Amino acid sequence: MRIRAIAVFERVVYQCFALSLDRPERPVLEVDAILRDGDADGDLLLPVPTFMALLGGPGAAHDALRHLSNGGRLVSHQDVAHIRFPLWERIDDAAGA
Repeated sequence: MRIRAIAVFERVVYQCFALSLDRPERPVLEVDAILRDGDADGDLLLPVPTFMALLGGPGAAHDALRHLSNGGRLVSHQDVAHIRFPLWERIDDAAGA
């Protein structure tokens, strides 16, 4: 699964969309957003409810979330479950134009 973040604030992904839905148990995060000081200091965090919505609901995300949990990728931030992305890719579409 490839997810493109278009809004990140203080490490939390606030807006994103799915580029592909294959292999949701191994999501890859691409960032095409303005990042200010503090926005990317540490793991980036994608709220679990957002991940479930991208996949089509809780039932569609269940197995992937179990896999991510077993791998230590789920964390609580501000009392909401998030998927942590210790590694992510910075996308600069303007460079290809």
